[in-house]
Amino acid sequence: MRHDRIVGVDDGGRRLVGMARITGEITISAPIEVVFDTAVDVRNEPDWNPGMREVELLTPGPIGPGTRFLARMGDSGMEMRVELTGFDRPHGYGVDTAMEMMETSGSVAFTETSPGGTTMAWSWEVRPIGWLRLVSPLMGPIGARAERRTWAGLKRLLEAAP
Repeated sequence: MRHDRIVGVDDGGRRLVGMARITGEITISAPIEVVFDTAVDVRNEPDWNPGMREVELLTPGPIGPGTRFLARMGDSGMEMRVELTGFDRPHGYGVDTAMEMMETSGSVAFTETSPGGTTMAWSWEVRPIGWLRLVSPLMGPIGARAERRTWAGLKRLLEAAP
């Protein structure tokens, strides 16, 4: 798992200090289509991520590019808006998220490692907002651990399925 603190430029040419890049991967003993379909439909995430309380689908139709969700996190019910920005079943998807304190953008890629096995790799750019920028050096290490825990929950869920 990798994390870096980076400096970037937004669409308006302004410097963005304190962005963090978080990457990692996990291998799951489940077919690639099952892993992809479970991960891409954010409504499933409360089943494996104890930090996510509930998720609502905001757009009609099948899951695909432009699909939006509203998630409520933890005891506080903090809202997180999620939008799929890319969709290539079962190989990967892109996603943007926005919360009051941070925004993320990135992608998740899926590779069949053996019949019935899948490696899932993620890459995120995390942009803290407001006072959270002050602790941006911690975003990479903390975010990397949180992502690993989240996706390990997906692994446990899918590997326990009959």
